[in-house]
Amino acid sequence: MKNPQVNCDHMELVQTSIIPGNEVQMGYQHTLMYGRYIRTLAEEAEEEAKRAKEIDKLRRKEERQRAKELRAYRGRCLSWLDNLFGWFWQLLITKLGEDGIFLAVLGILVAVISFAQDYVVFQLNLARIYLYDLAHDPTSKYFAWISIPVLLVLFSSGFVHLVAPQAIGSGIPEMKTILRGVILKEYLSFRTFFAKCVGLTATLGAGMPLGKEGPLVHIASIVATLMSKLVTSLDGIYENESRKTEMLAAACAVGVSCCFGAPIGGMNVFLPMFSL
Repeated sequence: MKNPQVNCDHMELVQTSIIPGNEVQMGYQHTLMYGRYIRTLAEEAEEEAKRAKEIDKLRRKEERQRAKELRAYRGRCLSWLDNLFGWFWQLLITKLGEDGIFLAVLGILVAVISFAQDYVVFQLNLARIYLYDLAHDPTSKYFAWISIPVLLVLFSSGFVHLVAPQAIGSGIPEMKTILRGVILKEYLSFRTFFAKCVGLTATLGAGMPLGKEGPLVHIASIVATLMSKLVTSLDGIYENESRKTEMLAAACAVGVSCCFGAPIGGMNVFLPMFSL
């Protein structure tokens, strides 16, 4: 009868025998039977990070060299303006990545959008009254009074359906869904933002009994998403999913606040609404 200790030693020798020349890049070595890893995951991740850093360093060096070569074909004044603009843009993006600056710029942009919509709606109402005053008999006055609202409603519905169907609806139920982790395709894109702004302005200009609260929540969320993409292109502060959720929640509060013109009141409305 053979000694079991000898058999165990023989199997261990077979499993740990390494075939020469079979070592690959990821640190995996083939043995006669199974194979094994000779480096830990932490070591491999560290080496991969070093390689990525070296590649990024070479890319930046090539970009600086290319910019230096192109600068020789420009005038001194143009080169100075280009450097000044690059420095200012880098500083702006860096400051925009800070939470306070980001939220302040977001609030200003959404407030400007809301004001522009109110101004266009006011001008459409003036045009409606002007067209009504031009008519003389009751029949023409009636058609003058309903013509602009009918055209605006038809334009709004058709434009939104053709450009971005995701812009249809209020926006609050969809934002609740997104804040709970569900991904809605193309719901926070620039195309949806454009369709939402145009459709909302035309609908309000038609005199429809609709409010701006839900659409402004959606618009503010899209603006915050586009701003975060701009910041992420130079600084990855909003790459984290939890930060994206916080940013969208703050954008919803900004939309409610801009709708009512009351920041504290908007927050009081937002908190119970989105905590359900």
